[in-house]
Amino acid sequence: MDIIVTGVFAGVLGTLAMDVLNLLFARIGVITKIDVRMIGRMAAGWMSGRFRHGHPGEMAPVSNEKLLGYITHYAIGVGFAVPYMLVWDLLVGGLTPPLWILVYGVATTAASWFFVYPCIGQGVLGRRSPEGIRSAMTSLANHLFFGAGMAIAVAFA
Repeated sequence: MDIIVTGVFAGVLGTLAMDVLNLLFARIGVITKIDVRMIGRMAAGWMSGRFRHGHPGEMAPVSNEKLLGYITHYAIGVGFAVPYMLVWDLLVGGLTPPLWILVYGVATTAASWFFVYPCIGQGVLGRRSPEGIRSAMTSLANHLFFGAGMAIAVAFA
């Protein structure tokens, strides 16, 4: 049970680190800001059975999309962390070393590149987004932040 609690803590702290560091780096123009409303719209589409859009403009605004976006964003963070911690504990035993968590956090970028961007109509790696390659690099940075937050959580668990 401790491993699940640690996984939830790591997922929440990892996502919080992603949000805070994204905000800081986006303010200075290094990366683009996470659009939580877009996450909410995407989640609303999923709940109604629509998993693919031809263009982000096809995703109509929904009520409470910002709240839904945050709930989805943090649920995904926990959803990445808990299974990883459980599998590591099952296969290797004990808590994952922080370096491996950081590597895993970076690896979760693949979910954005090959699932989220295509779902919202921006193509693989977000290549059809207005930001072009900057979109893919933003995702990579965000997931590095996620991994760092998870690693810190586990280091102090």
